[in-house]
Amino acid sequence: MIERPAAGENAVLVQLDFGDGDFAERLEEFRLLATSAGARPVATIYGRRGRPDSATFAGKGKVEEIMLAATAAGADLVMFNHELSPAQQRNLERACELRVVDRSSLILDIFALRAKSHEGKLQVELAQLEHLMTRLVRGWTHLERQKGGIGLRGPGEKQLETDRRLLGKRVALLKDRLKQLERQRGVRRKARSRSEVLSVSLVGYTNAGKSTLFNALTKAGAYVANQLFATLDTTSRRLYVPTCEMSDGRSGCQIVLSDTVGFIRDLPHALVAAFHATLEETAHADLLLHVVDAASPDREQQMAAVARVLDEIGAAGVPQIVVMNKLDLTGLAPGLERGECDNIARVRVSARTGAGIDLLRAALAEMSRKLAAPIEHEI
Repeated sequence: MIERPAAGENAVLVQLDFGDGDFAERLEEFRLLATSAGARPVATIYGRRGRPDSATFAGKGKVEEIMLAATAAGADLVMFNHELSPAQQRNLERACELRVVDRSSLILDIFALRAKSHEGKLQVELAQLEHLMTRLVRGWTHLERQKGGIGLRGPGEKQLETDRRLLGKRVALLKDRLKQLERQRGVRRKARSRSEVLSVSLVGYTNAGKSTLFNALTKAGAYVANQLFATLDTTSRRLYVPTCEMSDGRSGCQIVLSDTVGFIRDLPHALVAAFHATLEETAHADLLLHVVDAASPDREQQMAAVARVLDEIGAAGVPQIVVMNKLDLTGLAPGLERGECDNIARVRVSARTGAGIDLLRAALAEMSRKLAAPIEHEI
């Protein structure tokens, strides 16, 4: 895992308002992203624009403001809560004479910081390389062609072309390895379906409390922190749910509960593509527990962001129960809400205190009975 300096790097945060709404919530999320990456915000620059500037995204006057703030605060880098084009990033770095990191690069960096498993590291490296290939020119502007000479003369390939070719080979190798792991995952998934084990995946916005809920249900001891993307590698545990009739007469059933990576708005497409094998587990689950931070004022937008990612990975049609978490921060009581056809729609819990966990277990038992019938018929 990547190490970060204990003191962190001083960062100037930049967020512009293009009239999209929820500006304050996005800015607070951006601050948490920066600190999760090990940065120390020393100044925040914001303002309104009708549309991004084609050359520097922020415009000449705002770039000068960023330069002055960075100099006064002794900043090491500038972070934008926006997607920058390679040309915009290059122009900003020349103007500010500092490293410039956009939102996608920041999220990729946090994923690299969190990756622990072999598969997770491969997925992050693939996403980083595919993101880097569009920005290679930044690193090689000082080189025109490889040096010639006795024993060194060749076709005169540019250093940029050589590097892109080598990166292309590495990307192909990573994709091949991830396909092998995806096939292994598919074999395990078929084995679970044959043994009548229901698959349940925890999904939700990052920092919604999925890992805390996972621990409350399974006593697994998964890593928990008040950080964005504290969980990156998928963890699965078997969970026994009582009062669920099995085909062999037992009054209970086994569930495989999986804690997955959290989603976030404007998730880089390179990450979605690289984590396809992991996210595919969610698409093939029998049931999704959509964990929501009930105390967040931005929860509706967060739920919409999760729905968009689920649709992108083909999991929009999987049965779902919304779990309103963090009731201890809202003052609401635990409860269970039903929707159409008396189906369970929402369960209100506090994973930290354990309030409402018994209701969630009962909901899992009820859904298991409904979902087990067609599975047994198919077998």
